[in-house]
Amino acid sequence: MDWLQTLVLALIQGLTEFLPVSSSAHLILPAQLLGWQDQGLAFDVAVHLGTLVAVVWYYRRQLAAMVGGAWQGVTQRRVNEDLRLGLLIVWATLPAVVCGLLFKDLIEQYTRSVLVIGTTTVLFGALLWFADARGRQRIGLMGIGLGLATLIGVAQALALIPGTSRSGITITAALLVGLKREDAAHFSFLLSIPVILGALVLMSRDLVGLEHAYSLIQLSVACVLSALVAYLTIAFFVRLVSRVGMLPFAVYRLVLGAVLLLWFT
Repeated sequence: MDWLQTLVLALIQGLTEFLPVSSSAHLILPAQLLGWQDQGLAFDVAVHLGTLVAVVWYYRRQLAAMVGGAWQGVTQRRVNEDLRLGLLIVWATLPAVVCGLLFKDLIEQYTRSVLVIGTTTVLFGALLWFADARGRQRIGLMGIGLGLATLIGVAQALALIPGTSRSGITITAALLVGLKREDAAHFSFLLSIPVILGALVLMSRDLVGLEHAYSLIQLSVACVLSALVAYLTIAFFVRLVSRVGMLPFAVYRLVLGAVLLLWFT
């Protein structure tokens, strides 16, 4: 694997992990256009580690508050707002975990085609557009209850299908149940932490004993680059979304999906 592929794919991963545009759809384009082989498991571990570091650092104060809230909850035997938010994030993660364990083999066997990814990119792009256009978003982050968290968590399980976009489908669901745009983004990004961590654990377990086509320097650069780009992407998206909404990302998804379906199927 050459340095061009390393840098381009790390940049794409950092940009698309948190934007509602589907990272899997974007990873197909350079591979198809340039004839690149699959980047391999070691590379996936490196860039996912980078994106995990980025989102944890961005939300470090919120995460510290949740840890402090958990400690207070244990010592004072009552549920406070920070502990409650942390518990809702854990609860909303469970549907994706269960579905991943039950349907992992089926998903890998039947949903990795360009046709599936292009279709889901278009379909969920249109749904994101619809959810944002409804204009009924009034609930803040601390207004999320068990029912809303459950619905968002079930929607997140759909992201196991390539092209759906984990951030895209969770933001869409959050908007549909009434969250404000910025708070929908915050909850989606906080939800990504246990999901990315779990994926890292599984990938690292499968990585043991495998040979890979990257040097340690390449993997380190990919990790750092994906972390820096992902952090800037989160900061950019959170500031932008409250002003312009989801329309630019929805339209972009429709165009990208159409390109995949017309050119590569």
